[in-house]
Amino acid sequence: MGFGCNAAGVIGCRIIDSPREKIIAIVTNAFVPCNGRFPFLITVSTIFIGCYFTGILSSVMSTLAVILVILIGIFLTLAISRILSKTLLKGTSSSFILELPPYRKPQIGKIIVRSLFDRTLFVLGRAISVAAPIGIVIWLFANVSVGGMSLLTYVANFLDPFARLMGLDGYILTAFILGIPANEIVLPIILMCYMSASSLIDLNDTFAIKEILIQNGWTLITGINVMLFTLLHFPCSTTLITVFKETKSFKWTILAFALPTICGVILCLITNGIWNLVF
Repeated sequence: MGFGCNAAGVIGCRIIDSPREKIIAIVTNAFVPCNGRFPFLITVSTIFIGCYFTGILSSVMSTLAVILVILIGIFLTLAISRILSKTLLKGTSSSFILELPPYRKPQIGKIIVRSLFDRTLFVLGRAISVAAPIGIVIWLFANVSVGGMSLLTYVANFLDPFARLMGLDGYILTAFILGIPANEIVLPIILMCYMSASSLIDLNDTFAIKEILIQNGWTLITGINVMLFTLLHFPCSTTLITVFKETKSFKWTILAFALPTICGVILCLITNGIWNLVF
């Protein structure tokens, strides 16, 4: 379920009987890209992977790059789950019994009401409670200037040295941090930073996006590391709130935040280091 929405995936872990296995599933849920990350992954893959090929081969190679990123996420999900089951969450694996209940005619009214109120509004309410304050913060960072520079620029300049080690830049890393309410706004924040705009930029023209990114120093390795960090970084705020509600623990919420982020940082550092040594 995490491929659709990590918050919904965390809620879906309720069906797991074993408390330790439920925690493992919740903590590792963000290792697979949700629906909010796919457009960014596809856009970057199309621009920086597909550009080296022509015709249908361009689409094929772009698709394969996205699939490879997904497979990396699945592999890390299994690997981290294994490590957790042998360290922090030791215990005996539970058995899985699948019982087929008697078939009953579905009650459409109850399904719609329960789905709408108990699931959809539940998740949306949490998203709005965080998105609104963060939206104000993003606006302030972009519009409040000190010494002729916006607060956004100060933050980006502060993060830039570390971001460069990861094959990114300060604006990209800042966009990921400010994009915690929803993964969908990471690219608009990046474009807003590069274009020195005072509000989020939403472009549907891939060619225009490509020109802006390349003009601001993006290369193949930048695209690769952005894809990797898009896959492996902290979950969105809605997912983190849901993790806390489901586990009733700050410890597991912090772990759900830290694990994918640490993996993403390490992987980007390694990838960028190897690239610099070879090229």
